[in-house]
Amino acid sequence: MPIDWTEYQPGEFYDELFAAPGNARPAAEHLTGYLASLGQRELAERQGDAERAIAEMGITFTVYTEGQNIDRAWPFDVIPRTIEAQEWARIERGLVQRLKALNHFIDDLYHDRRIIADGVVPEDIIATSANFLEACVGANPPYGVWANICGTDLVRDKDGTVYVLEDNLRVPSGVSYMLENRIITKQVFPEMFEHASILPVDDYASQLFDMLASLSPRKLDFPRVVVLTPGIYNSAYFEHSYLAQRMGVDLVEGSDLVVADDQCVYVRTIRGLERVDVIYRRVNDTFLDPECFDKDSVLGVPGLMRAWRAQTVALANAPGAGVADDKVVYAYVPKIIEYYLHESAILPNVPTRLLRDEQSRKHVLGDLTKWVVKPANESGGYGMLIGPRSTPEERAAMVAAVEANPRNYIAQPVLALSTAPTLVQQEIEPRHLDLRPFILQGERIWVTPGGLTRVALRRGSLVVNSSQGGGSKDTWVVAVDP
Repeated sequence: MPIDWTEYQPGEFYDELFAAPGNARPAAEHLTGYLASLGQRELAERQGDAERAIAEMGITFTVYTEGQNIDRAWPFDVIPRTIEAQEWARIERGLVQRLKALNHFIDDLYHDRRIIADGVVPEDIIATSANFLEACVGANPPYGVWANICGTDLVRDKDGTVYVLEDNLRVPSGVSYMLENRIITKQVFPEMFEHASILPVDDYASQLFDMLASLSPRKLDFPRVVVLTPGIYNSAYFEHSYLAQRMGVDLVEGSDLVVADDQCVYVRTIRGLERVDVIYRRVNDTFLDPECFDKDSVLGVPGLMRAWRAQTVALANAPGAGVADDKVVYAYVPKIIEYYLHESAILPNVPTRLLRDEQSRKHVLGDLTKWVVKPANESGGYGMLIGPRSTPEERAAMVAAVEANPRNYIAQPVLALSTAPTLVQQEIEPRHLDLRPFILQGERIWVTPGGLTRVALRRGSLVVNSSQGGGSKDTWVVAVDP
C-alpha cells in the first residue's frame, strides 16, 4: 500500500519535510512522492538493505560504558532530511562568517588581545578557560587560521528559525558518517539521484586534502600529509582511518613520528625517515606533546610543539583553537562577529545565560525544569541536564555542580527542535534532529552542502548524539526550480 502522508502528524513542531500533514515542503516534494509510491513495506525492506550494507562495510562507532569499549553498527535512518538550496545559501554564508570571526578571535587572543582591551570579552573568561594554552602565545599558524576544520551544530526551533547550538573547533568528528550516509542512500534509492537536483558531498576528502596541503611550510606539488590518531581504541578511529584512506595519506600514531635535531617532523617508513609537512591531528591538545603538556602521554610526539612553533610543520587544527570551543565564549560570538567583521551575525545563537553571573544563576537554579544546563567544555551530550526531563536527584546534583564552579556552566531555554519522518520499527514517526555542517578554512574557505543530520531515535528525546541513543540521516540540499 502507498504511504498516506496525511496520517503523519509532527504536532506543534516544525517538520523539515512537511509544512502540514500531506503538504510537503518544496525541497521534499519529489522525495515524499517517491516514498509514497514505494509503500511502507518496501521502505522497510530498503531500511534492512541499508543496515546490511552498514554491517558489511564495517561502519561502526564506539560507546564507552562500564569501563568497556563497545563497537556498534552505525544507526542510520533511511528517510533523508531535505533543505532547499536557497535557504542553504544563507546558512552557508552564516557559517563562513562565523568561522572567519572565530579565527580572528583566536589569533587575537594569542597575540595583541585587542578584544579584551576593548572590553568586548571579559579577561577572566579567557584566564579561566581550560583550553587557553600559554604554549601557543605568539604562534603563527598559516594564514592566521587556527581552526581549519569546524563542525558547527545547527538546530531549528518551532518557528522555523535556524540557530547555532555550538561550535566544535578542537577535533570535530562525524564527517565520515555524513559521507557514508550518502553512499548508502545512493545504494538503496538509486532512482532518486537520477532525477532530483541534490547537491553532492562526495568531494569532501579532496577538499580536505587541498586545504591541508595549502598549510604546508614547503610549497610542494604534493606535500606529505598524515592523519595522527590516538589509536584503535578511540571512539572516532573509524573516521580517522576512513579519511586517511580517502585522502590517500598515511594514518599514523605518535610513535610513528619523530622530531629531529633540525626541528622537522619525520615519519618512520620501511625506507627510513621521511619528512612530514602537515599533520591532521585527531589527538587532544594536552596529549600532543609530552615535553609541553601531559608528561605521561604516549599518544603524542615529543618536541612536536617546538617544530610547530618553528613553522617546519603545520598542525590542523592548531593547538589552542579550543579556546573558542568553550560554551561560555559561545555566548559572545555575535559580539565577536561584530568586532572583527563589522557585520551582524547571520545565524543567531540560542539565547544563553552565563551562570557565572549571580543574577542569572539565581534565576536558572530557581526552576531548573525550564532550562537546559551545559558544562562549558564537555561534548557528546555528557554532563548536560535537560530540565523538563530530569529527576529531582539530577537537578540537585546539577545545582551542587553549578554552585561549586559557576564559570563552567551555561543555561539555555528548551527549544522545540524540528522533526522529520523517521522509520522506527517499521512505522513512520516524527523524531527530533539537528545538523552538523563542516567548514574548512586554509588558503580559502569551503562548506559541505548540508552535513551530518543526527536524529533522536527515541520518541520525545531531544538528545541526538549516537553515544546517547541517537542515529543519523542523509542530508539533501535540493535545488528547487522557481
